[in-house]
Amino acid sequence: MLTTEQGHILLKLARSSIAERLGAPSAAPVQADWLNRTGATFITLKEHGRLRGCIGSLEARRPLIDDVRHNAIAAAFRDPRFPPLSESELDKIEVEVSVLSETVPMEFFDEQDALAQLRPNVDGIILEWGMHRATFLPQVWEDLPRPAVFMSHLKSKAGLPDGFWSDDIRLSRYSVQKFREGA
Repeated sequence: MLTTEQGHILLKLARSSIAERLGAPSAAPVQADWLNRTGATFITLKEHGRLRGCIGSLEARRPLIDDVRHNAIAAAFRDPRFPPLSESELDKIEVEVSVLSETVPMEFFDEQDALAQLRPNVDGIILEWGMHRATFLPQVWEDLPRPAVFMSHLKSKAGLPDGFWSDDIRLSRYSVQKFREGA
């Protein structure tokens, strides 16, 4: 678990990484041993309350400092759903950093059993089937509070029909510790 102060450091790190890429003034780099621990993060950018970019890592493979920097730049400039962030938008975006727990495979008999095991507002879910893969952070429950609707949209995000089901679908869950500017 990270402290609120550490969360604020991650938020500043994400924003300064984006600002630096835009050539805008950025905060001085932070040095702390805990930033060198391996971690997985998602960076979410919102503009006027609407999604503006979201990119992340599902598995901890690099130091937290590098993961936050990489994902902040990717969310701002490489999310295929949005054009690259412009310097004029920098002051309009709100940054959110989600630090992921380890993923845990779910065991279930069928789709109804899987749906019954979902914990709204707690679980982030990874869906995998063949070459199809998608995830929703726990924050997505705010917009899709019913498990069946949540799963339907997750399938669609993975490129599968919303009514699709196969005994070969794999589901994993994770939780996040979320830090948001202005919170």
